[in-house]
Amino acid sequence: MASVLVVDDERDIREAMTEALAHDGFQVIAARDGEEALRKLRAFHPSVVLLDLTMPRMNGWQFRAAQRADPDPEVAGVPVIVVTALGRPTGVDAEETIQKPFGVDELLRAVRRCARRGA
Repeated sequence: MASVLVVDDERDIREAMTEALAHDGFQVIAARDGEEALRKLRAFHPSVVLLDLTMPRMNGWQFRAAQRADPDPEVAGVPVIVVTALGRPTGVDAEETIQKPFGVDELLRAVRRCARRGA
């Protein structure tokens, strides 16, 4: 079973993504900011990360830089989908970008594509 780490400081968005993914059969882990996400990424090695960019403590750009710099290839190589309201963000290396607000079908299609790449 593929697993997804959902990273968003907005509880409603985090819960909506978690519910949709779990309903579709994914194992879901959630984090409120980049620091918590980095700990969970290292502990659980999910198949895909859904990453908000604007968060407190450690934002999405900082998370992605720390992930890419990790010496463990199972951490550094996990595919990331940026989920943001910022339009087309620059300076973040991600496999895909989803614009908020998004549809559940769009989210699930992107996660399925990236989960296959990360498998």
